[in-house]
Amino acid sequence: MLDYARIPAGEPADRVAVMVTFMHMAVPSPRLPVQFPEDGILARQKLSVAAYRQLYHEVGAPWLWWLREVMPDTMLARHLASPLVSTHVLSVDGKAAGFFELERSNWPDVNLNYLGLVPEMIGRGFGMKLLRAAINEVSLIRDPGPARRLTVNTCTADHPRALPNYLAAGFVEIRRLREVWDIPRRLGLRIPDHLRA
Repeated sequence: MLDYARIPAGEPADRVAVMVTFMHMAVPSPRLPVQFPEDGILARQKLSVAAYRQLYHEVGAPWLWWLREVMPDTMLARHLASPLVSTHVLSVDGKAAGFFELERSNWPDVNLNYLGLVPEMIGRGFGMKLLRAAINEVSLIRDPGPARRLTVNTCTADHPRALPNYLAAGFVEIRRLREVWDIPRRLGLRIPDHLRA
């Protein structure tokens, strides 16, 4: 567990057990840009800590994304400002509809840290397109040579289509690991009964 994610003794928390699936894929050759339905526009953005937290919460709260919620502001600001991290925001009708985040700290491997949509955009044809756009973005990186591999993990708290979509996109499972999280209740996340440890 990351140091900043360890909650202080006595802080109310919900214990959650998840199975995490780790995957990777060889980075394919660049493809034509992905066309999103309904005039969706994808753009790399440097977000403020507040804007990032808001989008992260909107997208991730239903799936128990919590680590960036408890990351200290100064640490998150450094992370977002790093040249090795890029945040790509999908907008529809001028409103953020989802995002993905890439990190190159283990070059020539690139990690897909996060990928998701706000709840009202799920089921409208954006999810797999956003994933394909992330894969394509990695295929265009030269640092100085091409990226070798794209890594990602998902867990049983994520959307049920997450794992099948990653596999359909060409990711290969490396391993599975059971993790137990103590999620602070102050975050207000709803814990599904089947995930309670």
